[in-house]
Amino acid sequence: ARRQRQMCIRDSLNNLKKEIPNLVICGDYNICHEAIDIHNPKMKGVSGFLPEERQWIGNFIENGFIDSFRYLNKEPHHYSWWSYRARAREKNLGWRIDYIMVSNNLQDKLKRSVILSQAIHSDHCPVLLEIDD
Repeated sequence: ARRQRQMCIRDSLNNLKKEIPNLVICGDYNICHEAIDIHNPKMKGVSGFLPEERQWIGNFIENGFIDSFRYLNKEPHHYSWWSYRARAREKNLGWRIDYIMVSNNLQDKLKRSVILSQAIHSDHCPVLLEIDD
C-alpha cells in the first residue's frame, strides 16, 4: 500500500509539473533527509529519521525536485524544529524537517534560502526562499 501511495504521489507531481513547470512544494515534511539535518544522527530508530522515511525524501528529490535550503546551504546546525523539552531550542538541538522543494528547472533561479530561527511562534520556524524572476 505504501508503494502504491508513493507512485500515486509521484505520478500526480509529474502531471502537475507539466502544467506548472516552476513548481514549489513547501511545508512540514516531518523527515530529516540527511545526518546534517538532525542534531543527533545516531537517532536512527526514531520516527522522522527512519531509513525508509529518508529514502522517501531521496526518491522525491530524484523525481525532479531540489531541496532548496540544502542546495544553497551546505553547513550543519541549521534546524527548523525543536522539541519543547530540555531547552532544545536554546541549545539548538533541532531537526530540519520543513522544506521548500522546487522543480529542477528552477535551479538557476535559486538566490537565497534562510531558516528564520529567531522567529519564535511555535516549535517550528519559517523557512525563506528567494527566487530570481
